[in-house]
Amino acid sequence: MHDPAVSGTSRWSELLTPTYSAATTTLCLGVALFAFNGFLVSTSLPTAVREIGGLELISWAFTIYLVLSIVGGASGALLKARLGARTALVGSALVFLAGTLIAAFASSMTEVLVGRALQGLGEGIIAAICYALIPELFPSRLVARVFGAEAVVWAVAAFGGPLISGLLTEQLSWRAAFLVNVPLALIFIALVLRIVPKSSGGVQLMSVPFLRLSAIGSGIMLVALASIMQAVLLQVLFVAGAAILLASVVAFDRRSATPLFPSDAFALNSVVGIGLWIVLLMPVAQAATSVYLVMTLQELWGYGPTKAGAFNATFAIAWSLCAILVANLHDPRHRAWMIRLGPTLLVAGLATIVLGFSMNMALVVMLGQILIGTGFGVCWGFVSQTVMESARSGERDRASALLPTLQSAGYAIGAAVAGLAANAAGYPAATTPEALRDATITIFIVSTVIGLGAMAAGYALRQKRKAHVAVEL
Repeated sequence: MHDPAVSGTSRWSELLTPTYSAATTTLCLGVALFAFNGFLVSTSLPTAVREIGGLELISWAFTIYLVLSIVGGASGALLKARLGARTALVGSALVFLAGTLIAAFASSMTEVLVGRALQGLGEGIIAAICYALIPELFPSRLVARVFGAEAVVWAVAAFGGPLISGLLTEQLSWRAAFLVNVPLALIFIALVLRIVPKSSGGVQLMSVPFLRLSAIGSGIMLVALASIMQAVLLQVLFVAGAAILLASVVAFDRRSATPLFPSDAFALNSVVGIGLWIVLLMPVAQAATSVYLVMTLQELWGYGPTKAGAFNATFAIAWSLCAILVANLHDPRHRAWMIRLGPTLLVAGLATIVLGFSMNMALVVMLGQILIGTGFGVCWGFVSQTVMESARSGERDRASALLPTLQSAGYAIGAAVAGLAANAAGYPAATTPEALRDATITIFIVSTVIGLGAMAAGYALRQKRKAHVAVEL
């Protein structure tokens, strides 16, 4: 027995038909705000620091953004339910726009940090609600294609973001690079007002779970602080404290009258719970390549910034290309295989990077990067869709909105764990190529072990999904 909505055929061109084109553009633009903003800021901020000072605060421009984006994402489903998607999206876009203007016209790093905090809060809410809108605006047969289109946006941002920001910073000013977000945000607001209907129930009185949101922010802040600590003991304590705090939030949330998460979040006996573990653990495992790969290529093999950046971008290219290719799959059995294959390729890719550094062969390391990107590309859309469609009655918004938030949290946790492994292996103190290579190998061995958890969850999800479908039938 097959649901026609699931197994029916579809074409990429259908996303551009009058029925879906505005929705496709809106959701992709929501992703573009997040993607381009990251690359624009990372490229132009060093120049800003040279002009207005505050070098000692530069890392906080990224940390505060990350923490507030995760807090905003955690509240996205609640805001959508209480305010309506249209009001929540326009409001959060205005917050993002205000943050952009404050940062662009800042005269000190303190003002930049205020702007980045508002950017993070607004963008976190936008990303969460855009995810929650996907199953509302598109039939099931098109969902994988929507994720494929978003992957293309990320790939374009990975290449175009640094290029645009670099040219604007060099030819005009770093402020011009920040201001690229202004027209994007205004177009996004206009599209939201056009395609997202007003809430039929009006604005509801809202009880905001400030304690839980503050605890989430504090937990992610502990993770971020752990990633910059030099003492291994402090790193361990901060990561352990974050884990306890975040686990407590999830446990308390299940008993709350105003939950932020689906009731079976991270439960090992449900499709949603297992799926969320995959969404968390895959970025945790992959984060080491984002933090240490470019640096190691430069220090170990003498790569310049451009060459090392292009090397690292093979991950995004592989993700995008594979996401486009597998979006043509409609058979649920094939999608289940992709969910298993994705984490398996992640582990294979990380192990290949270990092998590449052991053999001192750059091409082998690049192969590992491509395998990791392929792993994300073949499974990410299907894992996300499975979580969305398997959520319990009335919980689809919370399950969908949690996906991008959890992905960001995974990268933050992964960066901290990679930093802990790096310090324990002596990476910062490495003075010879051999010492640097050995420390790098240790970092990626730890990442490979974490990836095994994601792989186990991928295989468990297939079995749980079979049981879930059997019960429904």
